[in-house]
Order: sequence, then structure tokens, then C-alpha cells
Amino acid sequence: MSLMSNVLAFPAQPVLPSLRRPAALVRAAIAGQAQWRRDRDLRRTLRSDSLPSPGQALARLRADEDRMNAARQEGAADYDLHQHVMLMIAILTESRLAVAQQIPGPRLRAIS
Repeated sequence: MSLMSNVLAFPAQPVLPSLRRPAALVRAAIAGQAQWRRDRDLRRTLRSDSLPSPGQALARLRADEDRMNAARQEGAADYDLHQHVMLMIAILTESRLAVAQQIPGPRLRAIS
């Protein structure tokens, strides 16, 4: 008989606040990920010469997207759908990169 438990420990996944956006906007962002090139598109989206780490980029992207979403909801004349989709694509891809960097690979261990 073994004294080891049959409980497995999984690395914690970072929890990001959820985004509730129109389905068409989300579908466009998901589809756009295939053409996303971080070195080219993130610089343009952030209007920056350098590439920040995924964790640093996410905070700025989320803040920019919150402002963009507020403009969308208000029906502001300066709302830019293309820029909003680009921000959503960036958030999706940067979230995946941030998670991948925190968790190098599947690690399972038994908890006793």
C-alpha cells in the first residue's frame, strides 16, 4: 500500500479579468490572430519603437481597449473599429504569451 496521495498539483493559471464584447468583434479578433506578427503589429498598435514584454504590454493594451470600448458604447465620432479589432487581437495574443512565459511546460507532481 502506498502512502502517496492521488491528488495532482497543477501550476496556477493567471486570472485575467474577463472582457465582455460583441460577438462580431471577438470573432474578428480571433480570426485576425493568424495574420498577427508581434514585432510589426504590436509596435504599431502601441505606437512604440520598442517591444515590451507580454506582461507589460497587456496592462497598456487593456487600458487602451477600455477607452476604445467606452468610445464604442458612447457612439463617439472618433471610434475606430479597425483599431479596436487590433487591440483585441493584441490582447488575445499577448495573454497567451504571458501565460506561456509563466508556465514553461506541463508539470505534474503528486501532493502527499
